[in-house]
Amino acid sequence: MKGVLICGGMGTRLRPLTDITNKSLLPVYDKPLVLYPLQVLLDAGIKDIAVITGPEHMTQITQFLGDGSKYGGTFAYKVQEKPGGIAQALALAEEFAEGSRICAMLGDNVFFDDLSPMIKEFKKGARVFLKEVPDPERFGVAELDKDGKMVLSLEEKPKAPKSNLAVTGCYLYDERCFAMIRKLKPSPRGELEITDLSALYLEEKSLTASVLKDEWIDAGTFESLFRAAELVRERK
Repeated sequence: MKGVLICGGMGTRLRPLTDITNKSLLPVYDKPLVLYPLQVLLDAGIKDIAVITGPEHMTQITQFLGDGSKYGGTFAYKVQEKPGGIAQALALAEEFAEGSRICAMLGDNVFFDDLSPMIKEFKKGARVFLKEVPDPERFGVAELDKDGKMVLSLEEKPKAPKSNLAVTGCYLYDERCFAMIRKLKPSPRGELEITDLSALYLEEKSLTASVLKDEWIDAGTFESLFRAAELVRERK
């Protein structure tokens, strides 16, 4: 399995901080945000990782992360020329993947669960990681079957959510994901949505889910970035 660390986006909700740096390099207590999702990949034994970001911040990201050797891995870099959605960013890693299964991580997500066992056991289809939230309408939302394993429905930022389970920023896909991305059409906001990619696996009943028990932070706002730092500090 190979890793894809997606550090794109403009970080508009974190301006003016993101006027000068990529949001994935902003501090969360004692280290840059990007190191938290990176650690998830490393803990799962994934050392071959593609890092995807926009041209405006590529130099900063490469200078900080380097070739991966200081983390015991090997890093490749891909430029997402303009924001086109998470699925479009993932598509840039097709050549890098070389037919491998993929663990895609968003560079602004902080997980407190140990995802390693679930990542290591993944073999085929797709898997998403879900977390109960008070405001599911802000996220992609999944509805599960009575056993809590198979996904029944997926909706992107629904006005009337069918559950309070938000889809977090860790995605497992088999090697077919790149062919599936080519089938996607842009959403109303002009992007290739990762929810739509997962939905293709849902159509063939090969999309499974795991519900997280511990904290999860999508650190894309000042409040969530601050909360992430608080949680990290509390657990030191």
